[in-house]
Amino acid sequence: MLRNVFLALIALVVAIGGGTLSAWYAVNRFEGFGALTIGQWTAHPDAGTPLADPYAKARAAREGSFPLGSTEGLAFYAYSDDQGKALDRRCTYTIEGNTPNSRFWTLYAADQALVALDPGKDRLPAIHSREIFRKEDGAFIVNVSPKAQPGNWLATSGNGRMVLVMTLYDTPVASNSGLVNMTFPAVTRGSCNG
Repeated sequence: MLRNVFLALIALVVAIGGGTLSAWYAVNRFEGFGALTIGQWTAHPDAGTPLADPYAKARAAREGSFPLGSTEGLAFYAYSDDQGKALDRRCTYTIEGNTPNSRFWTLYAADQALVALDPGKDRLPAIHSREIFRKEDGAFIVNVSPKAQPGNWLATSGNGRMVLVMTLYDTPVASNSGLVNMTFPAVTRGSCNG
């Protein structure tokens, strides 16, 4: 009888512990279903709609975030550079290229919890499409660095990993049928401090 009680306790520990661990993983680490990836950038077009998967809904509820609806905009996240290395706040990165059609876009650096990084005193935490310098063909170059850079500069600070967040507003990207080849700017690592 003691053996049966012991086996029942083991089964309960495995069931409760495994369930808790899998729920934690799904909410904290699992990217969810329906991801749209363009180059190094990933978005979840269904996140702010009734079609969102349960993991995306749970993540939004836990974080207290309010995802944009599919007709409002779409947030893209870059976690690594063009070589597949995680983005580091101490490094300088060049974001070069163009974005898919949108009325307006913003770009900022965030920590792993997607909270915008504090760039330091008298520096803007984000840049947007109406304030940047562009090349003759409409493409742009944004330098992301803890040190001042010429041209379009997005300041970062601190140590550790970071995420680049580019939000496109009023864009047809989520409803693209695949007939148009969409491109996103490439994120290239430069020098690193430390």
